[in-house]
Amino acid sequence: MTIETVLFETSIKSLKFLHRGKVRDIYVVDDDHLLIVQTDRLSAFDVILSSAVPGKGKVLTAISNFWFDKLTHIVPNHLTSITPESVVSAAERDQVAGRSFVVKRLKPLPVEAIVRGYVVGSSWKDYQKNGAICGIALPAGLLEAEKLPGGAIFTPSTKAEAGAHDENISVARVEMLMGVALTTKVSDIAVRLYTEAADYAAQKGIIIADTKFEFGLDDLGALYLIDEALTPDSSRFWPADQYTVGESPPSYDKQFVRNWLEKQDWNKKSPAPALPDDILQQTIEKYQEAMRLLS
Repeated sequence: MTIETVLFETSIKSLKFLHRGKVRDIYVVDDDHLLIVQTDRLSAFDVILSSAVPGKGKVLTAISNFWFDKLTHIVPNHLTSITPESVVSAAERDQVAGRSFVVKRLKPLPVEAIVRGYVVGSSWKDYQKNGAICGIALPAGLLEAEKLPGGAIFTPSTKAEAGAHDENISVARVEMLMGVALTTKVSDIAVRLYTEAADYAAQKGIIIADTKFEFGLDDLGALYLIDEALTPDSSRFWPADQYTVGESPPSYDKQFVRNWLEKQDWNKKSPAPALPDDILQQTIEKYQEAMRLLS
């Protein structure tokens, strides 16, 4: 069994450092390209945890590559054919191998495109309180983890900096930020991406309950799928054979970590409790199982 070396944070000196997010470190390759490295960092409740998951960044990269390729007929993505190892020094190649993309440099949209097919998590709390999700009225009497009867819905959120919390917002507010035409296009494409991915995953024994997409524009205004795609970090993956309406199912994603953290005496502000080794091991096993089943 191969033991993965943990990469919590990159240190690439051959390129200009641009940004360190919750999981990804970003560097400038040239005016038109960026290097995105997916580290083994883990965030929960918008807080970066001090414990990293060995090999997680490589799993995220492999799953994203799978979906980028599978869904490119719906919308182009930011990937290029440039190999990450070719843009860093020889001594830095271990930091990027298997966990990086060289991508087109695009202008990210100011919102996260969240698509929900089931009522669970924050949307369940929203529904219990208001009978709606992000201002979208839903039928009365839905149970926790129930499939939305009218099909998947677009429920955008703000993009918070590390340490801050994302905020669910209405489509009307997104239209004020981006315009009606672009909002409609993003909503339609995001729902189509989710629906096609969910239909495929269902054949593999996985329910994709919800997911988060990010999009960017090029200089001509063309829309691209960016960041990552349909990974256990950005989605809820449920084993179909353990799914029961009325309760939050077990998962192949970081909901497992959130559940452990919810039981701790923690105010959901940094610093977060350190994760025990067995929780870290079970987390990477869940991510790897999702990758195996899907691809």
